[in-house]
Amino acid sequence: MRKVFMVLLGLCFVFFSQQLVLAEVGVSENEILIGQAAALDGPAKALGQGMKAGLDAYFSYINDQGGVDGRKIRLVSYDDGYEPERCIEQTRKLIGEGVFALIGYVGTPTSKAAVPIIEEEKVPYIGPFTGAEFLRNPVKPMVVNVRGSYFMETEALVKHLVDQLGLKSIACFYQNDSYGQAGLAGVKKALEKRGMNMAAEGTYERNTLAVKGGLGRIKAASPEAIIMVGAYAPCAEFIKLAKQIGMNDVKYCNISFVGSAALKDALGTAGEGVIISQVVPFPWDQSIALVREYQTILAKYAPKQLPGFVSLEGFMVAKFFAQAIKVCGANVTRNGLISAIENTGTFDLGGVALTFGSSDHQGMDKISLTVIEKGNFKDMSK
Repeated sequence: MRKVFMVLLGLCFVFFSQQLVLAEVGVSENEILIGQAAALDGPAKALGQGMKAGLDAYFSYINDQGGVDGRKIRLVSYDDGYEPERCIEQTRKLIGEGVFALIGYVGTPTSKAAVPIIEEEKVPYIGPFTGAEFLRNPVKPMVVNVRGSYFMETEALVKHLVDQLGLKSIACFYQNDSYGQAGLAGVKKALEKRGMNMAAEGTYERNTLAVKGGLGRIKAASPEAIIMVGAYAPCAEFIKLAKQIGMNDVKYCNISFVGSAALKDALGTAGEGVIISQVVPFPWDQSIALVREYQTILAKYAPKQLPGFVSLEGFMVAKFFAQAIKVCGANVTRNGLISAIENTGTFDLGGVALTFGSSDHQGMDKISLTVIEKGNFKDMSK
């Protein structure tokens, strides 16, 4: 009798041990719970809303197909107003609510605030909407980037302005925080590579339109081009004011975080000729399978959301996440997700490949340039 009891006890131990192995925070038999903190309201809301729209559209689509191996993906999104302190609060709230991973965060200062928490809690941080170098070099084990870096974007812009157009005087207008400093460092690096110095610098404070001081400092240097590292509202204010005071022949350039559609809308006719670097494919290029799928799914699940660069990025992050979860198989764990991403190496999103490794947590390296012409975006590579 004692022998039978010991056998049964052993079987119970094995059974419950297996259940403990299978148990992971935010993962149940039918669902994977993930969280996002982003600017859903306030001056930068178009960025957070765009990322959320792309994430929601793809997750709605995949859930309608039965989810990933029978598990539906549920996204909980909270507003951080693009402010670091609020991002910390919302991140702790999401982790406390038991999310499996954090996804689609928006911004460098907010990511800088969130990353120490995710490193402490060992929560995957997938596809943040920022190209900041500190998320890439050195590699942070739980951080997985989809987009290219700000260093890549500023190099592409400087290459166009200096190598192709032959301009010799480049200024930088930037947000006075970690985001602006990250972009500024990229501009300086690209100029120094060419033996050049910055013509002038001007700043503004995050979540404000106080651009006149920075504009005055830059105007005094009479630059031929200005690379802007900011959000859409202050960058639009800067360009409109600059043109009003006679700076009409200057080349105005922005990096992708600006929010291209929101910038174009805010500029109106003043947007003609403004250049924006991009980290995702052209959202209207139907020769790309990913773009065709994105347009179809967005039209069905977010019919009020017009196609654009930001929502396409959110869509790509969601599709990549679903593919990575699929690779994990039945036993989905946080560490297993990171291992699956590193060991799979390449994920095909539909004519657009993301490539990862143990020493490379950035999927894309390609940067393209677009320009606003007659109220529309033009792919400069075409």
